[in-house]
Amino acid sequence: MRRLFLLALIVPCLQSAEPVSHVWEQVDQPLVITEKAAGPGRGDFSIAVWARAEVSDRITGDLASQYDPGKRRGFHLTLKSNPGVTSNVANWRHLQFGIDDDRPGAWRDCGRPGKALYPFAMATHEGALYAATCEPDAGGSGHVYRYGGGQSWTQLGSLDGSNAVTALAAFEGALYAGTGKYRVAGSSLPESPNTTPGGRVFRHEGGTRWVDCGQLPETEAVGGLVTFQGRLFASSLYKPAGFFRYEGGTRWTRLADAIGPDAETGESGPRRVESLTVHDGLLYASSYDGGRVYCFDGKIWKDCGQVGDNTQTYAFISYLGALHVATWPSGRVYRFEDVARWTDLGRLGEELEVMGMMVHNGRFIAGTLPLAEVHAYDGDAKWTLWQRLDHTPEVKYRRAWTMAEHAGEVFCGTLPSGKIWAARHGRQVSWDHSLPGGWHHIVAMKTATRLTLHVDGRQVAETTGFDASDWELDSEAPLRLGTGMNGPFNGQLRGLQIHHRVLGQTEIERLASRPPEK
Repeated sequence: MRRLFLLALIVPCLQSAEPVSHVWEQVDQPLVITEKAAGPGRGDFSIAVWARAEVSDRITGDLASQYDPGKRRGFHLTLKSNPGVTSNVANWRHLQFGIDDDRPGAWRDCGRPGKALYPFAMATHEGALYAATCEPDAGGSGHVYRYGGGQSWTQLGSLDGSNAVTALAAFEGALYAGTGKYRVAGSSLPESPNTTPGGRVFRHEGGTRWVDCGQLPETEAVGGLVTFQGRLFASSLYKPAGFFRYEGGTRWTRLADAIGPDAETGESGPRRVESLTVHDGLLYASSYDGGRVYCFDGKIWKDCGQVGDNTQTYAFISYLGALHVATWPSGRVYRFEDVARWTDLGRLGEELEVMGMMVHNGRFIAGTLPLAEVHAYDGDAKWTLWQRLDHTPEVKYRRAWTMAEHAGEVFCGTLPSGKIWAARHGRQVSWDHSLPGGWHHIVAMKTATRLTLHVDGRQVAETTGFDASDWELDSEAPLRLGTGMNGPFNGQLRGLQIHHRVLGQTEIERLASRPPEK
């Protein structure tokens, strides 16, 4: 099910009297420029392009990139989506422009939302970062919080009173949240005295207002949310297995369960599907029943096979265009090659479980248990510890559970401290709004002190307060158009220009006023 692309050498470039590297009039498939060309070095540069990526089940990736993963050096311009990060759709069609010269940052403490045992899900939606919590103490319940910067979190009202809000996803322009009665003993902690069942889905209407979108049948906790084929889907965290499609109002249709063999007896039966993602036109699901992965084409499930000798699969990420899955108890990440074919990408330190995963500014990172560490992938099945996030004493398990990107940083929630942490590798600017379908003109610019993004002639995001004058961005890596570390763009690119200078506002507006011919 992996998409294979023939990467062609191209030379259709126009040199001009202006300091411009190249102009490509049309890019309809991923292209790799293997000729040695002048890179951005330490100087200013701009990328301007018309892009069209319709909302579909083929997740978008890099518009343009030149990045050396060994040196961790280069740049990316990306239309980013992060479904399947444990139970949440962390980002959906967010523009990102990043540079790096192997400049990892330290993780900073962003505080504890409410009385969270841990943030169960996080999502960036319409410019804001949201965190959904498990708050299991007597008298407590799960909530959704909006990040206010620093260590500030604003509670956004109550849902159904269960001890956790377990899943977040954007759908049709609104934020949806699933609830659950989380069994805290599963993390080797005292069970919650709050026995209120969850399994409901709510839609955020702004402020503290939530609309009840109904109960999932026979479900005490929502396992995951995702959009697929223009619809919202949900799963059950606990037995019995359940997979559901939202029909509007408070109505949910129960769909066929995934069927797979029991890990101990070998007998086939319904299997839970929890973390849900979309990749290359299909919906994929992890499972806590037998360590398998399943895929759904809108009608039937297919068993993609056992992942190593694991008993649980936890989360997904797309990296270099391939689907990757996190596992327990081997503490390893695997790459999907085809049905029943999985490639082992190595163990993360001495950890037992891999959970939330993210490709942040070119680096593939993942969180773990039992020490709540974040590791970065170095290639060749090797991982490097970035930082341990939770140091709570006298507990068996600590989780670096889920992740989301926001305002150019990656955020990670931890158990049992309940804190959220943030860091950046290199520097990245992001426009944290879902880019609509259709043609849009995009400009990304880098100077010594800032990165900026323009959409349709208007500046929509910028970074400030850093000095990149000594950042070297040149490397032996080829220039890639329509592909990169985040995978293929899955759309059309027209009039792509790379300039070794900053474009003026009048010039940006002029370029944006000339849409490509249909």
